[in-house]
Amino acid sequence: MKIIYFHQYFNTPEMSGSTRSYEFAKGLIKMGHEVEMITTYRQPHTNNEWFQTKESGISIHWLPLKYSNNLKFLERLKVFIIFAWKSYFKAVKIKGDIVFASTTPLTISMPAIYISKKKKIPMVFEVRDLWPSIPIAMKILKNPIIIYLARLLELWSYNNSNSIIALSPEMKKGIISRDVDPKKIAVIPNSCDLKKFEFSEKLAFNFRQKRPWLKNRPLLVYGGAFGKVNSLSYAVKLAKALIKQNPEIRILLIGDGIEKKKLIEDAKKNDVYEKNLFFEKSISKNGMQGCLSAANMTANFVIDIKENWANSANKFFDSLAAGKPIFLNHGGWMQDLVSNYQCGLCMYEKEMDVVAKELDIAISNDTWLRSSGYNAKKLAIKFFDRDIHIKQLEKILILTKENKSESICDIAKGIYY
Repeated sequence: MKIIYFHQYFNTPEMSGSTRSYEFAKGLIKMGHEVEMITTYRQPHTNNEWFQTKESGISIHWLPLKYSNNLKFLERLKVFIIFAWKSYFKAVKIKGDIVFASTTPLTISMPAIYISKKKKIPMVFEVRDLWPSIPIAMKILKNPIIIYLARLLELWSYNNSNSIIALSPEMKKGIISRDVDPKKIAVIPNSCDLKKFEFSEKLAFNFRQKRPWLKNRPLLVYGGAFGKVNSLSYAVKLAKALIKQNPEIRILLIGDGIEKKKLIEDAKKNDVYEKNLFFEKSISKNGMQGCLSAANMTANFVIDIKENWANSANKFFDSLAAGKPIFLNHGGWMQDLVSNYQCGLCMYEKEMDVVAKELDIAISNDTWLRSSGYNAKKLAIKFFDRDIHIKQLEKILILTKENKSESICDIAKGIYY
């Protein structure tokens, strides 16, 4: 089976950010399929023309197109439209048996659906975010005409997809609420790379020794985007509370984004910058093993808007794979997992002085850290092993190609108990 795979923000492990599409494509190739990846190249390049490389057997078609988390909404929208337009004309020239398109952005559905119809081949649509529900809830989208058009695009995308993959059970519920047939929706969350994030004492030691402010102190790590949705102002407030509770605990925020400069200024105003709260640039997926090996606990911060709770955060599953307890400041299905499987701290709706006290007690308790870390690893193996998810994806693609989309909901139900 030859798959035409659209993903605007495809990354290899040498890049920072999610490598879900890379791992899925690589896994499908190992199973004997062909993958043509259509994506953007976001680093400086000599020209603006398409170029092609081969990575782990994946034929990758790159369109140089500047993009960063620092862009404003209208600037991002312009990039989305340019890629949607140009990727269609690139895909027209590629032979394939099925189309697979992964958000974000939602506009990726446009070239994918038109290619599906033009070539008369089925399409599988992977939904990574409930868009435009999240930007509407966050009041980023306010214009009623733009909201109306965005809702139309969302519904058109669902209705013109033969099969849909949601990244969480709550995301599936959100799609069903748009009157989409639940039988054609499967749930494949982000997954755990059990080999990549195996604990390394050597890497942990090196990571700590290179940071004089860390050494043997307790460490809470966040690795991800610095956007409004990530609510990293919470980390500044937590650091301030920890100065009183236990100033030895260190918080490390790794990543980049539009909010980073503001957060650093906020940390300085609250007198926690480079005292117990530290910032570093994004690191590649391959570079995260040392960081996670060194961490006592990881964090997943999300702004207090329920629409965001359907998210399937890569950092959450990387932490499970590494066998690290997880700190959450939000509700939703990931909180349910942490609570039910006792693999971290659920701090949603708790006062900050209480949060600081509970974090201090937990992160200073070696027995709790070992037990919670063991439970995290156990959860990763039981439900979120990447190899299992790749096999589920292959079955979904095959059934969709055979015009049996009504059966895919039984392959990956999104039930984790």
